[in-house]
Amino acid sequence: MRKERNFIDGAFVDADDKSTIVVSNPATGERIAEIEAASTAQVRMAVAAATRAQRGWARLPAIERAQHLRRLADALVAHANAIGAALARESGKSLSDAVSEAVYAAEITRYHAEWARRIEGEVIPSDNADETILLQREPIGVVACLIPFNYPVYTLLRKIAPALITGNAVVVRPSNNTPLSAFEIARAIEQVGFPPGLVNILAMRHEQAGELCTQPAVGMITLTGSVGVGRSVLEYCKANIAKPSLELGGKTPAIIEPDVDLEQAASAIASSKTTHCGQLCTAIERVYVHASVHDRFLTLLRDKLAAVRIGDRAEDPSRMGPLVNDRARQDIHAKVQRAINEGAMLECGGTMPAGSGFFYPATLLSGCRQDMEIVQEEIFGPVLPVLRYDSLDEALQMANDHQFGLSSVLYTECYRTALKVANRIEAGEIYVNRTPADPYQGFHAGWKRSGLGGDDGKHGMLEFTQTRLVVMRY
Repeated sequence: MRKERNFIDGAFVDADDKSTIVVSNPATGERIAEIEAASTAQVRMAVAAATRAQRGWARLPAIERAQHLRRLADALVAHANAIGAALARESGKSLSDAVSEAVYAAEITRYHAEWARRIEGEVIPSDNADETILLQREPIGVVACLIPFNYPVYTLLRKIAPALITGNAVVVRPSNNTPLSAFEIARAIEQVGFPPGLVNILAMRHEQAGELCTQPAVGMITLTGSVGVGRSVLEYCKANIAKPSLELGGKTPAIIEPDVDLEQAASAIASSKTTHCGQLCTAIERVYVHASVHDRFLTLLRDKLAAVRIGDRAEDPSRMGPLVNDRARQDIHAKVQRAINEGAMLECGGTMPAGSGFFYPATLLSGCRQDMEIVQEEIFGPVLPVLRYDSLDEALQMANDHQFGLSSVLYTECYRTALKVANRIEAGEIYVNRTPADPYQGFHAGWKRSGLGGDDGKHGMLEFTQTRLVVMRY
């Protein structure tokens, strides 16, 4: 069984108490690794190391920080096979998808390196003739980065690259479901020549994660995770008035107007729902179909989802892989059963597979109502409820009648419809005639309970800065 140690102050170190975190392959249930869980003392050591490293790092010209990030991007590509192999085993992804995620992480790292000459302040007119007002952008200091299990390689770089280019140091807590790829990234970091302590990666239990987030030197906590974990982070932020940046739950609605290519829309939605077994925060989670095409679209969607086969993607990459663990599978199956009991019609799927691995079939439910749990709560799995609407205003009302507001989707060929929905949808993103993809030059930010702050692009990069006002009399 593979063993791993935590990466603190530029080196892999032994644990203090030898407590371990077991990692399993969700496609087989096999225990594949043991990670030495960081102790409270080691968490404090990592934060202290990050604090020391950050002072010198912030004094470097941003263009020199960018050179380090470019070397890191090159190292990620050089280590992509090793990172991908670890990710595939711990997540159930195919090897090709896992390697591609590592390469894509290198691209977002290069993208943030390009911001070196664009971290701009402002010159503000003063009311006094002999005075100049400057607004400067400065690093926050030490950032705690909390990484999810679903895209752990990409999300790790999505957070640390903007943190580093703006002059911060980081302490990373990867998901306990998928920490192996994070330690492969640490090996790439080890070769880049970052100052020791600038990037620290530690597997830790809940108690130590709380210790990390409440350390006085931590000035920002960035999380991609559930609403429940987001609430916990907000509680942690109270300790030091740390800045939160939270990307939380989603319940992406897709509105299907009658003027579109239904075959193409059904294929795209089926793919969105089954990619990584539906474990994406922007995966389509509810579909609103115009009454005039409802039955035809439902048939197309049912045929496509029913054709999806489950299985170990290491053996057959064309199959849909597993959920992260059995608890997630049990929770999803219970939601499906409750929906059926409330009157939803099971079109396909909805059964608990036998055998090893945490698989669940692509599942389609029709006849759903807006007030059902299956429509209101995030599923985070391959289950899709379908609802009928008669007018666009009704579709918008149902799409907006929700606690979440991360992403949204509209299929139409009418520009008036597109503009109406784009201006009225209550979500941080809308994709017209395509499914969500989070372009890293955009800004991935949710409304309502889907989060605070956001990732990507100029605005995501600036999340990792604070301002200083300089008022100069001359």
